[in-house]
Amino acid sequence: MRVFPGLVAVGAMLLALVGAASAQSPAATAVTPPKPDAAAASVTKPAGAPSSPAAAATHALTAEDAGAWFDGLVPAAIAKGDVAGAVVVVVKDGQPILERGYGFADVKAQKPVDPARTLFRPGSVSKTLTWTAVMQQVQAGKIDLDADINTYLDFKIAPYKGQPMTMRQLMTHSEGFSDAAKDLIGNGSKSVITTEQLLKRGAPERIYPPGQVPAYSNYGASLAGYIVQRVSGEPFEQYIERHIFTPLGMAHSTFVEPLPANLKPDMAKGYKVASGPAQPFEYVQLAPAGALSATGDDMARFMIAQLNDGEYQGQRILDAKTAQLMHSPQFTPVPGLPSMDLGFYQEPGNGHRLIGHAGDTNFFHSDLHLYLDDHVGLFLSFNSAGAQGAAHTIRAAILKGFTDRYFPAPPPQEPTWSTAKADGAKLAGYYVMSRRSDTGWLRITAFLLGEAKVVADKDGVVTISAFRGPNSKPKQWREVGPFQYREVGGDARMAVLVRDGKVVMIASDDLPPVMALQPVSAAMSNAWNTPAFYLTGVLLALGAATWPLAAFIRWRYGHTFGLTGRAALLYRLTRLVCVIDLAFAGLWLWFIGMAESDLSGASASTDWIVRLIQLVGLVGVVGIAATVANVAVVWRSDRGWFAKLSSVGLALASVGFAWIAFSQHLITAGSAY
Repeated sequence: MRVFPGLVAVGAMLLALVGAASAQSPAATAVTPPKPDAAAASVTKPAGAPSSPAAAATHALTAEDAGAWFDGLVPAAIAKGDVAGAVVVVVKDGQPILERGYGFADVKAQKPVDPARTLFRPGSVSKTLTWTAVMQQVQAGKIDLDADINTYLDFKIAPYKGQPMTMRQLMTHSEGFSDAAKDLIGNGSKSVITTEQLLKRGAPERIYPPGQVPAYSNYGASLAGYIVQRVSGEPFEQYIERHIFTPLGMAHSTFVEPLPANLKPDMAKGYKVASGPAQPFEYVQLAPAGALSATGDDMARFMIAQLNDGEYQGQRILDAKTAQLMHSPQFTPVPGLPSMDLGFYQEPGNGHRLIGHAGDTNFFHSDLHLYLDDHVGLFLSFNSAGAQGAAHTIRAAILKGFTDRYFPAPPPQEPTWSTAKADGAKLAGYYVMSRRSDTGWLRITAFLLGEAKVVADKDGVVTISAFRGPNSKPKQWREVGPFQYREVGGDARMAVLVRDGKVVMIASDDLPPVMALQPVSAAMSNAWNTPAFYLTGVLLALGAATWPLAAFIRWRYGHTFGLTGRAALLYRLTRLVCVIDLAFAGLWLWFIGMAESDLSGASASTDWIVRLIQLVGLVGVVGIAATVANVAVVWRSDRGWFAKLSSVGLALASVGFAWIAFSQHLITAGSAY
């Protein structure tokens, strides 16, 4: 579950891979799973599905070749990245061909990762099981993908301008919810809130019309899981146990929190970095969105069932027709780029039909990929983010390397489009991710992280600050079709949705089709907001710093304070407002940093902190009156030009502070975010 919009770690992918073949590796743990029976190997290709490229792979995907490749790559990469441990699983033609554990499930105890026993937290990969449960109920006739979801709820989700929400929109993350993070993850059983309680506490605001804009939503996925509970009559965790885990033989998997006693000893410890201390077990309180704990071997069984159109060793969790529907395109946010299926999203696969899902908690980072027509699945999970987010870049490097090694394609040969210069000019400006919060204080994260800036050079080559390569530098994009772009020096794609001559969305296949860039309004553009932010900060800092400095200088040289009465009071109040405003900003930076490093801090238990910070801000806003009154007094006096200009500057800074506080929702009536 990636919670804060735009917080995608970009680390040192190349550094993680340099010397992988020659570096001394931690021991890898491997198991040889039992072979499924012949029934599991039968996979039906949907009618009309695209064929794989004709070019033969230079490396056959065998247990021996894959084992050598991963053994030469992963141990060195996690050692360089300060990642504690990893599990890697590859399935092909209905059976696992590789299950590897690398590094440690418990660093202090030196307990190695065992792919058959060690449980990882796959985060939002959990959603693929939730969506499978939804499709089981669709298959049973209890859920209509296009019915108003209020049909199945015991509370109401408000329509967007009269338009209801459907299950199909939930499954494609196009229902239009603002992002939300509050109470998503807790760090202790005493603080756990049930999914039902969280859902009924209030839905995030719907900021987009349904079915039009991709905006990833943990709340939306959990709403779908709650609907499964409602229509089936079984608690969600028990439903998954009975209808997915049991038929697939996933005996080492659960959505239950805290863990059942028989599984608790096998749970891998989570880490920020391997060299740091182990972290507490994370309670994902919107359980259907990410509460799964599972072994690599169990995830192999789930992948085989998905690749085999719902069947594993004679046991069916979906009919073939239902599975094929689940794996078919349903929503394409930006033409020319991957689509959303029902729960899974399409990924670039060198022309092969590839779908998958990623997942992140604070400490676990995972990927699941299904090469549908090749009957191949790949699952990865790491129990620490690593230094500079190394786990993210290792995951990306593995997917790219695995796809290029076993499913290669010739480099694209596409001439530059004739309208590249004119089209590039249309794209220039500032953009923000569609997955964002527009209602709570999370809105400030987009501002602090910086909106994406799009520029085009004289030849129409486009650079987007948000789309970066493994070297952390922005990629360059060359137009190869009408608003269709190819990475310069690479094979990634980027595309633009244009309506009535105006840019609506920009997306890249480096990101899943659950988010896209949207142009920002003039009022929210960092083109002027960023300079105003820094200018405000500088003026407030000068006002706060010169107050004690001037007092010290007067004391040092034996001077007296020259102001009296109302003028003296307003002088002091104006400087005090500067101090209060700076304290407000500092407190928010501290709180946001705390919540980002530990999502359990973003909970109802910290509402009192947020309210105190907001109270400080309100005092600063009220103080604007003193700064404006100070301007009037100073300008009517015979004081010098510096005093007059500084009074205006500090008044403007206090007004700028109020604009930032309210426009970024740092001061709000409600406590949702």
